Amino acid sequence: MNGQQIFQFLSDYGYWIIFPLMLLEGPVTTIIAAMLASLGAFNVLVVLILSIIGDVLGDVGLYGIGKKWGFGFVNKFGKYIGVTEKRILKMEKYFTKHGGKTIFLAKSTTGLCFVTFVAAGIAKMNFRRFMKYSILGGLVWSGFLVSIGYFYGYLWREIKQYIEWAGWLAMGLALLTFILVNLVKSQKTKKVFGNKFFNNNSK
Repeated sequence: MNGQQIFQFLSDYGYWIIFPLMLLEGPVTTIIAAMLASLGAFNVLVVLILSIIGDVLGDVGLYGIGKKWGFGFVNKFGKYIGVTEKRILKMEKYFTKHGGKTIFLAKSTTGLCFVTFVAAGIAKMNFRRFMKYSILGGLVWSGFLVSIGYFYGYLWREIKQYIEWAGWLAMGLALLTFILVNLVKSQKTKKVFGNKFFNNNSK
């Protein structure tokens, strides 16, 4: 199968491939899909919508786990994903003061999505309110990822006539940008929620 055939295959069936991948690893898949959209394989608006849906479905799943199984799930499985009872209790305090804003903030930070959304379920946060802020946060985050991917896809298209390995360069720059953004988000998380929240003795 040559490059043209692969491109045509993605154009015909690619959405059925990228959406499940977005559920598993949304950010990286969204960036790659947006790059391919810039090259004409996908519709960029559809990529954005699928990214938001995949992102929100993940949030709802964690919320449902917290609401249905509560601390039983946390005590049994939480240690494997960084969700501990003490962290849940600390996060619940933020819900008391800031409510839905905590959900939105978690979407723009890193390392707190699991604990935040499980805590929201345990605290039995109003589901409509939860969805509102999850969708708003997903729109901002997915929009940002799509913008990154689309830009580097454009870069790929423009320089491929001059550099044979332009695709690898664009992909590498996109992933590097994503890593740097996550490092910044990590620092922002610690600044907002405090370093103590992440210390081992808080587990």
